[in-house]
Amino acid sequence: MEDAALQSAVEYAMSHASTWPVDFSNQLRVFGRQLAPMPERHGDTNGIVIHNGYIVAEFGDTSHVDVTYSVAKSYVASLLGLALDRSLIPNIGDPVGKLVKDGGYDSPHNAKITWEQHARQTSEWEGMLFGKSDTFIGAEEFGTQARPARQRFDPGMYFDYNDVRINRLALSLLRMWKKPLPEVLKSEIMDPIGASTTWRYVGYDNVDVDIGGKKVKPVSGGSRWGGGIWMSTRDHARYGYLMLRRGRWNDRQVLSESWVKQATTRGPLFADYGYLWWLNTDGMTWPGLPSTSFGAQGAGNNTIWIDPEHDLVIVWRWHDGNPSEFFKRVVASIHR
Repeated sequence: MEDAALQSAVEYAMSHASTWPVDFSNQLRVFGRQLAPMPERHGDTNGIVIHNGYIVAEFGDTSHVDVTYSVAKSYVASLLGLALDRSLIPNIGDPVGKLVKDGGYDSPHNAKITWEQHARQTSEWEGMLFGKSDTFIGAEEFGTQARPARQRFDPGMYFDYNDVRINRLALSLLRMWKKPLPEVLKSEIMDPIGASTTWRYVGYDNVDVDIGGKKVKPVSGGSRWGGGIWMSTRDHARYGYLMLRRGRWNDRQVLSESWVKQATTRGPLFADYGYLWWLNTDGMTWPGLPSTSFGAQGAGNNTIWIDPEHDLVIVWRWHDGNPSEFFKRVVASIHR
């Protein structure tokens, strides 16, 4: 890589820090009533660049454990993939209610919902979960992200980015694994890829779920209402590198290669979304960058970006706006 160009890219990133309040003072106003705590946030932007398996750039405190918001959704995708790899779920196209018998899929509408529709955010699941409605109606519960009433579509017919429904998916996966999802994430993914022991997957305060006679905290697909995955940039980079290598870490296939391919393939309704992974199929998510790139994104802004074409993983935390300009500068620094 061209050192001067790479350093220029890093300087660009460091000069484009997020304006998200360090004390999360906007949390209630933006997202509504919280269900779980938030960690103490590190104030500075930070990031790491991995090219051909080597750390070629690192800036800021990449070991600090921070909330990641909807980056957590892509981890939930891997927990679903593992459940399919282990045959806990026979087929991603099966109705969830075929296996999950907790009342969440009893209605004629919800009974049609498949695991795939949950993963593509096209489930249209309806109901209350942990005190939050799938409709996102009401400023007290949903803050500035509250929505007006709209028509309900059949499952699979409408894309709706909806945390209540992803939380429902996570709860359904908890039913399948029959043990806390943080334990599954640790033993099946984070330990095999050599992650630190500092990360946490924090559940909601207001609810416990009975799993085999034990009380278990359900976890979410983000930190919209608190909790979620709290993790360092370095640990996120390991997870990103696992996905770049199609689920393989050294000599171990942690996630099946077929799952990684499936999870990062566009769906029928939205070209730039896979199974809880953002894609760049139409070049809309990261303009000017390869259509084969994909990533995880969360509020704040927090991004894991994976570019197989250039053998790159970039994690950039607490950045301002779309990160494409930084990513393009890194790509330009690679010798052709």
